[in-house]
Amino acid sequence: MNILLLGSGGREHALAWKLAQSPRCTKLFAAPGNPGIASHAELVALSAEDHAAVLEFCAAERVGLVVVGPEAPLVDGLADALRAAGIPVFGPSKAAAQLEGSKAFTKELCARHNIPTAGFKRVTNVTQATLALAEFGAPVVVKADGLAAGKGVTVAMTMAEAQAAVEEIFSGKFGAAGAEAVIEEFLEGEEASFFALTDGHTILPFASAQDHKRVGEGDTGPNTGGMGAYSPAHVLTPLLEGEAMTRIIAPTVKGLADEGMPYSGVLFLGVMLTRRGPELIEYNCRFGDPECQVMLMRLESDLVELLLACAEGRLAAIEPPRFSPDTALTVVLAADGYPGTPKKGGTIAGVEAAEATGARVFHAGTALADGALVANGGRVLNVTARGASVTEAQARAYAAVDLIEAPDLFCRRDIGWREVAREAAGD
Repeated sequence: MNILLLGSGGREHALAWKLAQSPRCTKLFAAPGNPGIASHAELVALSAEDHAAVLEFCAAERVGLVVVGPEAPLVDGLADALRAAGIPVFGPSKAAAQLEGSKAFTKELCARHNIPTAGFKRVTNVTQATLALAEFGAPVVVKADGLAAGKGVTVAMTMAEAQAAVEEIFSGKFGAAGAEAVIEEFLEGEEASFFALTDGHTILPFASAQDHKRVGEGDTGPNTGGMGAYSPAHVLTPLLEGEAMTRIIAPTVKGLADEGMPYSGVLFLGVMLTRRGPELIEYNCRFGDPECQVMLMRLESDLVELLLACAEGRLAAIEPPRFSPDTALTVVLAADGYPGTPKKGGTIAGVEAAEATGARVFHAGTALADGALVANGGRVLNVTARGASVTEAQARAYAAVDLIEAPDLFCRRDIGWREVAREAAGD
């Protein structure tokens, strides 16, 4: 079949790489794509915001599956338009995508269905937020309600930092995403990501990962969209995964279905492993970035079959996804200035040398300028390698990083540090 992939980042490069390997894939289109995705797909000038143009393209090219990479088109209702036209789509409806589109929606769903998560207050102005901060005390978590590209969350260790975060949100920095905010109880524990596929009825566990959100080593500095990740996250044991499925994911899927908005697609669960057990931090309605890159490096199943089964409501009839026991680890090379204003246009060389080591380099924010590869975003490349352990995968990833010549890019040098320390200690 012909497949259309929407998106242009590192997640979409990984998806394109894996979709193109499927015997089910006759032709892969990507819109708008990037120079890395062009190795696997035909790039087309198509905006996911223009639903009519997407429908017209799908009809003209006889597209049998649309895979929506980023969250914004899902929150905007693109999947609804495709389903109404009879085109199979991997991704939830506008109503169900509120799980990511509104932090308050998710917290209130959790309250209705007894899903374990941090205590919270929904606020609509600085005064309400200040009162909520006084109630929780520091440390406390401040979140813009809507989509803010991973940058609308502040884990404030002091009241002054929390107040500054509140004022930043309501100053308009995040646009419509900051019209409301959520003040949350601070949860202590280690954070992990867990992914499950669902067609609204059947739920299949996918894989776990651990992202590194802070820009600086040792998890310091401001939050980013993610500076690196590894999979699987061994801290999320099979027992804890089962608990997350039973206490968080299953009641979410049932609750949404019972409320008339069945969820179809991937559920990305950000979970804190607290002394009380796994607790929901947030949901995302798409594959994570850069978690997708490391999970797909390990995936041994046919990705098209998995995503199509979700789209067609027949997940119960297929085999669960299979993964290599290896660890995959990715290091994000970001442009100087990120997560603030990234420097664009910096030259990049050595990608082929890096891949000659056995690593894969997924393009996240690149462009071609006069035939040369240049930086064109905040997160620019995802250098990804596999190994028998996190320590081995980390060593291979950084060996590949060191072959890339990009003076205007930087990276953290400690991706996977918690697990590397545990491996060294024999835990």
